[in-house]
Amino acid sequence: METSGVPIVRDPWTESGTTTVSGAYRPVGTGMACRSDFVAVLDGMVSVTNWRSRNIGHVCQIGDPILRYNAEELNPEDIKKSEIKKILKKMHDVMRSYESVGLAAPQIGVPLRIFMIEFSEKMSEKFSPDIQKSREMAIIPLKVFINPKLTVVNYEKVLFPEACESVRGFSADVARYREVLVTGFLVPGLDPEGRPISWQTSGWPARVVQHEMDHLSGRLYTDIMVRSTFACTCWEKVNRTGGRIYVPFSPK
Repeated sequence: METSGVPIVRDPWTESGTTTVSGAYRPVGTGMACRSDFVAVLDGMVSVTNWRSRNIGHVCQIGDPILRYNAEELNPEDIKKSEIKKILKKMHDVMRSYESVGLAAPQIGVPLRIFMIEFSEKMSEKFSPDIQKSREMAIIPLKVFINPKLTVVNYEKVLFPEACESVRGFSADVARYREVLVTGFLVPGLDPEGRPISWQTSGWPARVVQHEMDHLSGRLYTDIMVRSTFACTCWEKVNRTGGRIYVPFSPK
């Protein structure tokens, strides 16, 4: 997106005005955007104010403007800075609390090109052996990508159900490429010592990567889903309880 010459705008997170600088954006709309205490990307580096330990512990939901913007790249030299470390720590905490397979920075209100994925042995136990085999699931140790770029290796598309923490309580069938190559800066664990990396993967991991990459471009799976398969994941419980059901938007 075009980022130059952005004027002074009304701050959607506070009651005061703020200046959006070149190389940054602030989602401005009629509603309250997901608060992250994130302020700007200035010359490729984040500027953070009021980053508190109580910072958001939930995932922004569909409709929040932050999920519809192109995320900004980081200057590779800035990966080791403390602000980035705080963002990575928050992302990791939120992803673990939701028991999610992946999370992109915009989902916690931070418009940067960062995503992380993890699919542990414990998480795989939620799926039957047949499902694991058909969806080509594989254990994915924690991987954190900064400034990732995606290249399709195998253009064959595979259709399987997909869900998202930003569209909580729903799922739909989504076609994804079978095999992809992702390049960028890989952060080992959560210690931001980013180094250039390329990772070619297929099956389930490739699906997760494509899902998270979409978040960095302001897209959600609802944009490309098979519309007739879109369904509430707890519709049976809704019927059993006569509609008296609570769907939390945070695990805490």
